Amino acid sequence: MGGPNLNPLMIEVDHFSFFYGPKQALHDICMAIPEGEITALIGPSGCGKSTLLRNLNRLNDLIDDVHHEGDIRVEGTSLYDPAVEVISLRKRVGMVFQKYNPFPKSIYENVIFSLRVAGRRKKAELDEVVERSLRSAALWTEVKDRLHESAYSLSGGQQQRLCIARAIANRPQVLLMDEPCAALDPIATLKIEELMMELKKEFTLVIVTHNMHQASRCSDRTAFMFMGKLIEFAETTRIFNNPNSPQTEAYITGRFS
Repeated sequence: MGGPNLNPLMIEVDHFSFFYGPKQALHDICMAIPEGEITALIGPSGCGKSTLLRNLNRLNDLIDDVHHEGDIRVEGTSLYDPAVEVISLRKRVGMVFQKYNPFPKSIYENVIFSLRVAGRRKKAELDEVVERSLRSAALWTEVKDRLHESAYSLSGGQQQRLCIARAIANRPQVLLMDEPCAALDPIATLKIEELMMELKKEFTLVIVTHNMHQASRCSDRTAFMFMGKLIEFAETTRIFNNPNSPQTEAYITGRFS
């Protein structure tokens, strides 16, 4: 499972299997994800990366006819404990999607959307959250004089950082990122990667990426998945320099078939 965990565990995936109707998408996954690190999920398309990611905040509950076996725990509490409310879980475990998806609102209103839904109205508080979140998303200096313009006026890379600001406005413990740079150019991608390195000072990040360079540059630990199974999970330097599995080595060196 990799080297010693110096940080306390944030997420434990415990013999977790997942099914879309009769089709099994994940097979007996076991992972221990430490707090304050970036964990990358890599593997070919259709291997279960995004399915696993979306189970970490129960987004797959929105799909009909799904079921699971095993458990996932955040800070020791099962996501499936009857006392866990899904809405509050998703405040603790935020999500950023592959295609940036700002709401058709101003930059300001995008950031505080979840706070408005929760009934928080004090302008001073909302202003503080907007500035803090945009600073954390490395976007404040670019948009501080444009807060009431449409979010659609931003570039693609800025829109993705705005979506990150929106996701962290509630101060989640965990930030899930599903191919956050897939729709971005190399310069915008580099900014998101630099941002991820900063964000791990405040949050635990789990990212799905097809970009091997991104995984090797940004993550502390890497999980290689294939056909719904976890083939190998270890510190990123070991996965890329000395993998245990021939399948892992073939994938990261581009010889996978």
